[in-house]
Amino acid sequence: MKTSFKPAANAIAVTLAAAVLVMACGGSAPSSATATKPASEAGHGPDAIKLSDEQLRNAGIEFAVAGPAGIRETLPLYGVIVPNAERVRDVAARYPGVIHAVSRKIGDSVRQGDVLATIESNESLQTYSLTAPLAGVITQRNANPGEQTGEKILFTVADLSTVWVELSLFPRDLPKVRLGQKVRVKVGDGGRQADGTIVYVAPFGSVANQTLTARVLLQNADGSWAPGLYVTADITLSEVSAALAVRSEALQTVEGRTVVFVRKADGVIPQPVQLGRGDSEFVEILGGLAAGERYATKNSYTLKAELGKKEAGHDD
Repeated sequence: MKTSFKPAANAIAVTLAAAVLVMACGGSAPSSATATKPASEAGHGPDAIKLSDEQLRNAGIEFAVAGPAGIRETLPLYGVIVPNAERVRDVAARYPGVIHAVSRKIGDSVRQGDVLATIESNESLQTYSLTAPLAGVITQRNANPGEQTGEKILFTVADLSTVWVELSLFPRDLPKVRLGQKVRVKVGDGGRQADGTIVYVAPFGSVANQTLTARVLLQNADGSWAPGLYVTADITLSEVSAALAVRSEALQTVEGRTVVFVRKADGVIPQPVQLGRGDSEFVEILGGLAAGERYATKNSYTLKAELGKKEAGHDD
């Protein structure tokens, strides 16, 4: 047991000797707090990136606060946006006749009851109005003044305030999918995203591509989800709570270590972190970061590039 204390005793002796030597030369002995203070506490040194708020904004760098988050297990799928067929109406003439006037064209927005065309009945010679059966957008028009209506569809009106996302589901994944599951739908990498719910799983598959259809109902009040677009989607299979997490886009690699860029009083520093579970949006942090710290999310790679330029300047 005694031998285990000898290094400590020797260290104390060396420290005291150094203190005596400094004092003899007219200096003062360093305090133990200054001697043992880590670089990260004494000032962040050359690793601190000093950028003003305006420079950060101009670079598109955004910050978030580290805290709890849900980590999801997901099933990634591909799909396409289509109109909600329950909110699409075909409009035909009530009585065959001659079209006198047409007041709407393809792409026009209409309210329920708006006049689309006026028609003179062949039998009664009375003129009547053809009106929109619901609010929406004119997606098809097959009506021109002077034409006979016949029995054809004259207009199609689609309410696009909600749309369907039809996902291609392989048979092996069918047991994982059920009605009511949450789905995150995305357009491209880093594009817009929205959350929807599975409202239908087809009971039969497609002979052509050997897949089934899982249908997601998506809110579309602003019209940003246009039918015909291809999308990716993550079906949430399960979710666990992480006490501390950061957004996945915040993670960068510096000198072989995974870091997040943390904002401090004297600049932004790369802070090594230990990772746990993660998904496409959040990653659990097991060490290296405290709850409440502000870290760079969007465009954090810009800070990595800035750090590289800073270090290159020091080498010169």
